[in-house]
Amino acid sequence: MVTSAMLPAATGAVTQAVTRLLNIAAQTPGSPFHGSHPDTLTVAEGRVVSKTQQPQVVGAAYHGGSLTANGIPFEEVLRLADLSGITATGRTFPSFEDPKAQKYSLHSYGAHFAEVEWDPGIAHVRVSRIFSIFDCGRIINTKAGANQILGAAVMGVGMALFEGTHYDAKFGQPINGNFADYLVTTCADLPELDVTFLDYPDLIVNEYGARGIGEIGMAGVAPAIASAVYHATGVRVRELPIRIEDLLQSKVVEA
Repeated sequence: MVTSAMLPAATGAVTQAVTRLLNIAAQTPGSPFHGSHPDTLTVAEGRVVSKTQQPQVVGAAYHGGSLTANGIPFEEVLRLADLSGITATGRTFPSFEDPKAQKYSLHSYGAHFAEVEWDPGIAHVRVSRIFSIFDCGRIINTKAGANQILGAAVMGVGMALFEGTHYDAKFGQPINGNFADYLVTTCADLPELDVTFLDYPDLIVNEYGARGIGEIGMAGVAPAIASAVYHATGVRVRELPIRIEDLLQSKVVEA
């Protein structure tokens, strides 16, 4: 999610810096583009050039810097203007402030599919497989994106089957506030995990097409597992975690 939020800010800062550079090139005496309109200029290969031509090195010298056929290195523009650098800033707007949010959905979405194994003889349920498919725009880092969703699926297994906090009725303190009493998912509890990204760039959100992932990978895991448990046992559980006491109500018997 940070990737999606940072990209527009970084792009905005770069665009602002380039705009300032082109204005300086057009307004600074001694610049080969002095008097030009900034809209006719662009930056290519580290040089300010005319939009109508591509930079071509001709080996000439211009105040100590090598010229292109129609360009000048950006550092030379700054030297002519007696500047040490250009500062620019960019900002990412929250979704509710973004005008595009009034017409488009800017959020990622997807679905989880869970498979469970049910042993009615001992009232034991185990998650055997989770498949996740998501549209998060363009995935900038595939491994990091997959780890985000797979890690969330692991947390979802814990939410569905293991994790439950119990509080002291009198003082309100958690009774099982340690890993000896608070159960979490271990490697032995993990099913086969798989995630697929559609990887469709969403150019409405930003020019890179990347949307946020954030917590979306966790939101649907526990409901998917609870629905799979219902299909396997006939017991519709409304509170998490799913306990053996809940599944003892099952009328499903071994074939």
